[in-house]
Amino acid sequence: MISSTKMTLTSKQAQELKSLAHHLNPIVLIGKSGLDESQLENIDKELLHHELMKIKFNDYKSQKEELAEKIAEETGSEIIDIIGNTLIIYREHPNPEERQIQI
Repeated sequence: MISSTKMTLTSKQAQELKSLAHHLNPIVLIGKSGLDESQLENIDKELLHHELMKIKFNDYKSQKEELAEKIAEETGSEIIDIIGNTLIIYREHPNPEERQIQI
């Protein structure tokens, strides 16, 4: 996993990221197998590529808040919002020249 300093977003920045995420489709689905190490590695890799992403909870819906916290902690990302059963997370790219989102 990438170890990065977790940034604190202002409410304005979070709202901007939420609006940018509106059109995105979920990249990762949390299903019957739950959240395992391989899924965390996949989320970490996708954050490096996309910075902003959605994760859909098809199962474990009653535990989505706890799983969202674990995902954010393990990947060094920020939880932007949980809408229904969809989690929106963001992690700034470690290389400033490769950042796709400027906030």
